[in-house]
Amino acid sequence: MALAIGTNNAALNAAASASRVNRVMETSMARLSTGKRINSASDDAAGVAISSRLSAEIRGTDQAIRNSLDGQALIDTAEGAHKEVENILQRMREIAVQAANDTNNSVDRANLSGEMEALTNEIDRIAATTTWAGQSLFSGGSEDPIPGGSEGTSKEYSFQIGSGTASPNQLRVNIAEIDTTALGLNNSENGSTPTAFIYMLIDTDLASVIPAADHAEFEEFFNMTIADSTLADGAVVALRFIDWSVEGLNIKRASLGSVSNRLSHTINNLTNISSNLSAAKGGIEDADFARETTNLAKNQILQQASTAMLAQANTSKQNVLSLLQG
Repeated sequence: MALAIGTNNAALNAAASASRVNRVMETSMARLSTGKRINSASDDAAGVAISSRLSAEIRGTDQAIRNSLDGQALIDTAEGAHKEVENILQRMREIAVQAANDTNNSVDRANLSGEMEALTNEIDRIAATTTWAGQSLFSGGSEDPIPGGSEGTSKEYSFQIGSGTASPNQLRVNIAEIDTTALGLNNSENGSTPTAFIYMLIDTDLASVIPAADHAEFEEFFNMTIADSTLADGAVVALRFIDWSVEGLNIKRASLGSVSNRLSHTINNLTNISSNLSAAKGGIEDADFARETTNLAKNQILQQASTAMLAQANTSKQNVLSLLQG
């Protein structure tokens, strides 16, 4: 074989091999330092596109979980207000039962009426001041009012419970008003002040409480004669209205409870979806530490060998000088 100094093929091959090993080592070290198999689009072009789509869905799903938790908190707050109003109604019912007893004198009835007035005022206060994140939870009345209640529009809330734009990704909830007007505890047609109707039945003649134009309808509905009624009869009428209010309120509470349960199942399902999507994304872009560590060790040996061979190839050319010196 001829000795040439113009081109050192052995050195060039060794240098190319060392450069290639260095690039592979850089990739292995990048994967080990970041924990990701894909650190740039050149690592896996198709994998980058799939991973990006999965990332968008994962982040959207995680936000939907947070939305659902917020929605559940809002519903639970409203349901808590319903529960407290029901407690008040139960006490009002107790008062009405007590007032229906003719053993009460005028002072007793005045005291019972005063307590009931305070309780009805508290119902209105709860309805007006129950808020979540700065917004009032109740607005308008129920679409299907209880007897004596006012008909109005309920307040609608929309919860984004999915990462997509289709309608199944939104949950719409109506929260009806729970003030004394919606519950049928005052008589707005009588022109009286709010909450006046129910507590006036405790210590005031029915003829003074029920508008004259409504007497015939009232007597037919309650199967009584207003002219012959007693204060105890008025308390019985109040008891009827309170029972209707409790029944209507329980329907509203049950509706909110079903929504809260639905959100619990939604959260569980979204959590499962997010976990599976994260696992799929990890399978695409996460580095295999055992494989990358093995590759790094192998290429470190190859790097050392390439460097040694490069030095050997450069040294071999020094033999040409011995010929010139001889």
